[in-house]
Amino acid sequence: MEQQNGALPNAKTGTDVTAKTASEAPPKPGVTVTSVDIIGPNVKGEAGREKEPDIVNIDAIDSSNDRSGHSTDNALTTTLSNNTDNDNDDYPEGGVRAWLVVLGAWLALFAALGLMNILATFQTYISSNQLKELDNSSIGWIFSLYTFVSFFMGIYVGPLFDKYGPRWLILGGTLSLVVSLILMSISYEFWHFLLAFGLLSGIASSLLFTPSIAAIGHFFKARRGFATGIAATAGSIGGIVFPLMLQRLFTTVGWAWAIRTLAFVCLAVTIISNFLIRSRLPPAKDASPHPDIRIFKSRAFAWTTLAVFLLEFALFIPLTYLSSYALSKGFSSTFATNLISILNSGSVIGRVLPGWYADKIGPFNANMISVLLTAIGCFAIWLPAGHTAPGIIVFALLFGFASGSNISLVPVSIGRLCKTRNYGRYYATCYTLVSIAVLIGIPIAGKIVDSNGGEYWGLIVTTGVVYLASLAAFAMVKVEVVGWRGAVLAKL
Repeated sequence: MEQQNGALPNAKTGTDVTAKTASEAPPKPGVTVTSVDIIGPNVKGEAGREKEPDIVNIDAIDSSNDRSGHSTDNALTTTLSNNTDNDNDDYPEGGVRAWLVVLGAWLALFAALGLMNILATFQTYISSNQLKELDNSSIGWIFSLYTFVSFFMGIYVGPLFDKYGPRWLILGGTLSLVVSLILMSISYEFWHFLLAFGLLSGIASSLLFTPSIAAIGHFFKARRGFATGIAATAGSIGGIVFPLMLQRLFTTVGWAWAIRTLAFVCLAVTIISNFLIRSRLPPAKDASPHPDIRIFKSRAFAWTTLAVFLLEFALFIPLTYLSSYALSKGFSSTFATNLISILNSGSVIGRVLPGWYADKIGPFNANMISVLLTAIGCFAIWLPAGHTAPGIIVFALLFGFASGSNISLVPVSIGRLCKTRNYGRYYATCYTLVSIAVLIGIPIAGKIVDSNGGEYWGLIVTTGVVYLASLAAFAMVKVEVVGWRGAVLAKL
């Protein structure tokens, strides 16, 4: 539906509400307009004041007058799609240049997400060697700091991408990652690992991850879920290759040269990514390198952030403790390490297939399906049968599939709520709060294990419950957009 004169379609009724002051155009009967924040400059509010920029206010129409869910997919699509990209950008949706950007993102994410997916390998090794005198909760702070910094740094990485593009960010991430791994190879005390891996590797991952995902959005819109899913498979491939490589190198050349070899592999792939990742759209006129918390005025965005907060809190618990869980059940160290490769094998499919059908049924719907599958895996497989080889393998595959799709679909979901030129800021603002979840999640999980005398049932139950809470928050996003009755079937 073509928009003109600042008209904003009502997500619940399909009617148009014109973005003028009350004196110029009073609201239509039966519809209360509380505020209409349209993306873009030169939108005036009361008394001629400039409206706050970059806000997608899905809650602009007061839903108290229409919570019956009377909506159509066309109205919903118009609100979340056309209205968030009302600058009429023509997306290539393919072509050599676009797919080279996807390839560059794939290479950068192979290093950044590949490391993020093998935290259990690092945790299992150093807890049995360099830091064997420390408990799980203490060691967990190394990896929670890493994930926290990876997401929290996005508060500036995203807006910097919107303002200046990806080039210097990707270069900085490349150099930081290699230096951090070299320093990690000579670490032997807790604070060494905390600074080298927890802090510096976290900064590097943020510099690589956020621009890689955001750049894809400059070239794809209708196929964004599919393209992002393809790029995100890199983390899964890295999660398969790195543990197998490190397992062999640990026994042949030792820790130091194993980690240095990992650094050289990451250097090779990220150097290439520096030449391939590009942005296409010019910066928005009001682009700023600073984050903007005003976007939380959209209740749909606030619910999305809460859902992702809970999702990431739960996600990194199995990623970090699955190998140590296997060791506690009497499995060999080789089997425990291979579980991470098995998990990431499932994740490869989980990042492509859901990305494809998310373009058909909507990224929020696809996310909810994946979150539900993960919760079922925790309660129906890991808890009752995780102590058996078939049980833990099936859980690893299912968790890899479901969690992998979450990783690729969350950026697409956030992209439905904003204009592409401002995507970096929206994504970064969301993950600034989410970073708190990953900071506290891993140590809390370790404390649960320690308090249960080394048993993992409490950790498993906690993971499942948090996933169910995330599912509820995602459902509330749909309720905010289309109402209670329309939430089930709405394509969102």
